[in-house]
Amino acid sequence: MKKIIITGGAGFLGKFVVKKFEENGYSIYVPRSTEYDLRLEADIKRMLQEHPCDMIVHLAAKVGGIGYNLEHPAELFYDNLMMGVQLIEQARLAGIKKFVAVGTICAYPKNTPVPFKEEDLWNGYPEETNAPYGLAKKMMLVQSQAYRAQYGFNSVFVLPVNLYGPGDNFDLRSSHVIPALIRKVLDAKKNNKDLEVWGTGNASREFLYVEDAAEAIYLAAERYNGSEPVNLGCGREIKIKDLVELICKLTAFQGKINWDETKPDGQPRRCLDTSKAQEKFGFKAKTTLEEGLKRTIDWYLNDEKTQQICF
Repeated sequence: MKKIIITGGAGFLGKFVVKKFEENGYSIYVPRSTEYDLRLEADIKRMLQEHPCDMIVHLAAKVGGIGYNLEHPAELFYDNLMMGVQLIEQARLAGIKKFVAVGTICAYPKNTPVPFKEEDLWNGYPEETNAPYGLAKKMMLVQSQAYRAQYGFNSVFVLPVNLYGPGDNFDLRSSHVIPALIRKVLDAKKNNKDLEVWGTGNASREFLYVEDAAEAIYLAAERYNGSEPVNLGCGREIKIKDLVELICKLTAFQGKINWDETKPDGQPRRCLDTSKAQEKFGFKAKTTLEEGLKRTIDWYLNDEKTQQICF
């Protein structure tokens, strides 16, 4: 299976996934939104006719941080649901041999016991601020298992934890935790201002370096053919307060930190049980959080496009 389509292959995670597959001899097509609207059945049919393949890796998603989720819940639900449902159905009809569906940790219930085990996915409703997005992506798991049961369609479902790394989205209107904090800290340092941070700092998160995530997705595509969901993470959590202090240390920011407790923390804790990924396809994260943050900060400070947008 050496001809594949990687949706979202031009995005943050997608560029690293494309590179990983190319290094291993795959022929890759990355669809662009200007050519194909992946929410539309007709466009997906046309894409598969014009670019026949053996496998689809579905990374494309409409996504954002807490603020973006609060402002755009309907778009996040509809766009992500329609992309996943239509792609899996048309892939089946086209006779594609394997479909790798990339979900999200937001699919887990709000109060899942830590560490999150795949068996806990259906034990409650997701955290409210990102439930529409999380549930839309979670439907790919339902569809994958149903299609395997009825049609024998080989579709696998993986759940990455929060990602970060060079090339991330640093736009404060839609960025996730780490890029948003890096930008805020460096802006505060540059302008000699206090650092303003949402929430109490007591929530915890787990973060996976983007190159490790790409490795995990590649290994799942190569080695895993099961119907059960699999977590992708490093298995270690950090409180947001400690994360902010670490970023301040790495950027030499010594100003005051103001916590806006009127803003939501999001899900109280996030940390995955990652044993199944190691057991099923041999994945274990390699990059420490501090090393990954150093690389991300260095990239941000040295990227000309980022400087034009952010400063």
